[in-house]
Amino acid sequence: MATHKLLLLPGDGIGPEVMREVEKIVGWFARNGVGFETEADLVGGAAYDAHGVSISEAAMARAQEADAVLFGAVGGPKWDGVPYAVRPEAGLLRLRKDLGLFANLRPAICYPALADASSLKREVVEGLDIMIVRELTGGVYFGEPKEIVTLEDGSQRAVDTQLYTTGEIERIARVAFDLAGKRRNKVSSAEKSNVMKTGVLWRQIVTRIHREEFPATQLEHVLADNCAMQLVRNPKQFDVIVTDNLFGDILSDIAAMLTGSLGMLPSASLGAVDPKTGSRKALYEPVHGSAPDIAGKGLANPIAMIGSFGMALRYSFGLIEAADMLDRAIANVLASGTRTRDIAAPGANAVGTQEIGDAIVKELSALS
Repeated sequence: MATHKLLLLPGDGIGPEVMREVEKIVGWFARNGVGFETEADLVGGAAYDAHGVSISEAAMARAQEADAVLFGAVGGPKWDGVPYAVRPEAGLLRLRKDLGLFANLRPAICYPALADASSLKREVVEGLDIMIVRELTGGVYFGEPKEIVTLEDGSQRAVDTQLYTTGEIERIARVAFDLAGKRRNKVSSAEKSNVMKTGVLWRQIVTRIHREEFPATQLEHVLADNCAMQLVRNPKQFDVIVTDNLFGDILSDIAAMLTGSLGMLPSASLGAVDPKTGSRKALYEPVHGSAPDIAGKGLANPIAMIGSFGMALRYSFGLIEAADMLDRAIANVLASGTRTRDIAAPGANAVGTQEIGDAIVKELSALS
């Protein structure tokens, strides 16, 4: 039996609570023929408290050795005053950078049982299933110069630099087209080619990759601001949306709220495929933050964290049947009316974090 190496980085806030529910799921699969070797370490504020850094060198080494990293959440007001370079979020940024994680996959799925939890009408979101592919290591978040300088008159000027290269756009486009081929075979590429030179280059390169390598896939170009509007107007027109770091950050948060709760949505961050092994570095995390206001109260929704493990089964381990079974178990638990507070109907009795995890494990046993 092959053993898959998992590194668990629960982090801060509700991170440890939702990670405990994932450990139940990992345990169930381990008892049913899927081998996992798990290690755990600190990241974010927890790592700062213990080591004075947001992630230790030992934890980074474990991440490099793992087949997949499961990441909870980081940050909270407790660490608002720490130096910028060692703020909790820096741990996640270092993981992405050092592991070369350039492709962020954020699915937005609206389970029929939860259509009424969305702020949009049921008919607009019921059955929604889109994937946003966000370029993660380039663009305005990493471009240089990035600075705030004081001018001669005493005023200040801030600069962020939007920068993309041919190779960065090519590789993210290939990820999007490859994913679309396994879905409904449509890619929507979002940029601002009307006002940004990086958008012009983005459109040119995505068009070329489509023409030369994926001509059977439908491609449309959409301006990023119009894409945001269309996500709210008619989200089911999209299948795979590929976009840059900044627009991906914004569009994926819009898509997240179409589903009713950030507590429902997993994500994957993938690196390049190793030509020798065929494997790739990968980190899986829920879209939600550390939610310090409910931390330790057993109220957090663990489904996004559990779904992130489901994405690891699919994209890192190639265990498609196991991933499909976990997806069905989540859907069946929701269909039964089991809800945490964030997705419960007004006045309905909500269950806690542990109860959701237990219900999914029970449903896995029923499905198997």
